[in-house]
Amino acid sequence: MAFCPNCGAALTVQGGFCGNCGKPVGPANPELVPEAAVAAQAGPTIGSSNSALASNLAGALAYVLGFITGIIFLVLEPYKNDRFVRFHAMQSILFSVACVAFSIVWMILTGILIGISGYMVFVALPVRLIISLGIFLFWLYLMYQAYSQREYRIPFIGEIAARQVG
Repeated sequence: MAFCPNCGAALTVQGGFCGNCGKPVGPANPELVPEAAVAAQAGPTIGSSNSALASNLAGALAYVLGFITGIIFLVLEPYKNDRFVRFHAMQSILFSVACVAFSIVWMILTGILIGISGYMVFVALPVRLIISLGIFLFWLYLMYQAYSQREYRIPFIGEIAARQVG
């Protein structure tokens, strides 16, 4: 089994790049030495700086608290240089802002409709619950896509996030 000389992660047979850090590796790479394998099997030592999350996990966690974790992953050192994590962090921020904007518009609209007829609450409440469930399930789907190392782009929001991260 081969190990990445940069981060010490186990390499798959398929790729010419490390799945953990993204550095090019291959059979012709002279840096693949047994010392890297021994260091990787020994695990991280106290004080080692190789305790960063994998890109897919960081991308999924960027969605957990919306724009809070999105901002955190945009400024933390090992992740702010990873385009995959930056994309999902930016998309998480924009998705959260869109959800808050929708919620504000919905409250204004239902306030107007309930002011016109008090019975509209019996229509607006179930519709809001169904929309909220849909948003929640879509949020889980976005986290799953990030964890599966896919750069799923939300229409319109995903394009803006991709432009922001370069």
